[in-house]
Amino acid sequence: MAFKPNYRQQRSDRDRSTRSKQDEKLQKLMERSAKRKAEREAAGLPPEAEGAEGAAPVPEGEQS
Repeated sequence: MAFKPNYRQQRSDRDRSTRSKQDEKLQKLMERSAKRKAEREAAGLPPEAEGAEGAAPVPEGEQS
């Protein structure tokens, strides 16, 4: 006679595999980010400022 399906175990197996895939993606993302940061530091470029994308600095004489 076949075993009765254990739905809770099947669900936990699916959840575990999904979580491991998400963790792998996150790890790859963090590795790529760290690599970019290291390259930026090696090149001597300043870190990107948040919210200042494309904003040019205002010269001292032209402040409003």
